[in-house]
Amino acid sequence: MLTVCPYFHVHQPYRVKRYRVFDIGKDEQYFNEEGHNDLNNRRIIDKVANKSYRPMNNLLRDMLNDHPQFRFALSFSGTVLDQFEEYAPDVLESFQELVASGRVEILADTYHHSLSFFYSVPEFERQVNQHRAKIESLFGQTPKVFRNTELSYRNDLAKWCEDNDYEGIMAEGWDPILGWRSPNFLYRPVGCSKIKVLLKNYKLSDDVAFRFGNRQWSSWPLSAETYADWVLSHHGNGHTINLFMDYETFGEHQWEDTGIFNFMRSLPEYLLKHPDTTFCTPSETVANYDAVGEIDVPSVLTWADTDRDLTAWVGNDIQRDAISATFAMESDVLSSGDEVLIENWRRLTTSDHFYYMCTKWSADGDVHAYFSPYQSPYDAYVAFMNALSDLQLRVASRVEGAKEKRAAKTAEKDVKREGEFVVEELEVSETDTSSLAESALETEPAPEPKPDESVAGFTQRFAGWLRAQCARVIGVAKRLFGRKDN
Repeated sequence: MLTVCPYFHVHQPYRVKRYRVFDIGKDEQYFNEEGHNDLNNRRIIDKVANKSYRPMNNLLRDMLNDHPQFRFALSFSGTVLDQFEEYAPDVLESFQELVASGRVEILADTYHHSLSFFYSVPEFERQVNQHRAKIESLFGQTPKVFRNTELSYRNDLAKWCEDNDYEGIMAEGWDPILGWRSPNFLYRPVGCSKIKVLLKNYKLSDDVAFRFGNRQWSSWPLSAETYADWVLSHHGNGHTINLFMDYETFGEHQWEDTGIFNFMRSLPEYLLKHPDTTFCTPSETVANYDAVGEIDVPSVLTWADTDRDLTAWVGNDIQRDAISATFAMESDVLSSGDEVLIENWRRLTTSDHFYYMCTKWSADGDVHAYFSPYQSPYDAYVAFMNALSDLQLRVASRVEGAKEKRAAKTAEKDVKREGEFVVEELEVSETDTSSLAESALETEPAPEPKPDESVAGFTQRFAGWLRAQCARVIGVAKRLFGRKDN
């Protein structure tokens, strides 16, 4: 049996507008571009919804109806779900209808599509928990398989997932990691005993995601029948063909006129012609197959660029400066207690902002330029850092204000305690005063010399008795005269 595991990632960031240095201290709205450009987040959602989300959701609904064996997985960033709720609620409803079929699995992810695991595990955990709550609220599912931002993966991330009861985790099936082995099997991460890794078959996935509409590609135009033959050729040499790609592949990256929708519509029919072929979701794949070996990924592996590492986001000085400055704010931002500031900061942790600052050349550079809404990486950096500077000022002001409030409350408590002491002292009656005076005169009898005691020994005992009596009288006097001073 060979199973096909399709998985599509749905994401849109909150893009930072052209925030100028003159806006610092004056404008706390970093994401509200209203112009007719690609920094207008509402406009982008509307455009991609019309080109991709609406037609593809309709198509997937038909495919689920036409092919009872067809199933797939989705992952959503929290930022795209927030924008669906605000700008395109019908799109969200159509995704909910797909999930309601019972044959669509939703994966775990970071809420703000951040690289936080590699910079702050506590913040990573907060974003994962926030994402899980959102998925449970909107779709009624609790994710079982983890997919980290940009398919980023490392041994310690897999161990974290296992420790947090995830059954599977996704990663890129990259040749330098696998060596002679195939991505079409499940593997066990180093240091883990239960969780399994599902590896993307990047060659077959990228044939659709990147090469499908390329007229210079030797396999253009690609038919569903030919592609199905490529997949089915792995019978006998694999358990699962994991096809992982961005949801926006359909209609946005590969336009409708490339034939991408017709290709997808026909694909299940050609795949299911083979009697030992079916579709599985990621959790079903994990349940159906044992791990055939161990996979060791000590350094970060992603699905981006030819390097398949983090250099797409932190490969140059401006990227490293921006992401370091962002995560350096974590403690102050959280201590501010201001939900608006915290949310704005988390939107600035979204990995896309750093991706736009990439200065790579050749094919990788072309891809970055295609996805960036800015004229240059430096424009992206300037807008981002200006917004971050404004946020830093607002956070610093909020934190300082919070410190002053805490100091004022502490002083207030001290004054209250002192006032309570004064009241207590004032409540001492005249009779009490007389009693205090009398008690000052009440002393223990002076010690008498013992028959065998030396002069020095008696002198020491007598001095101790005298000190005790003096301390007693002084204490009473302080209580008596202290009332008058107050």
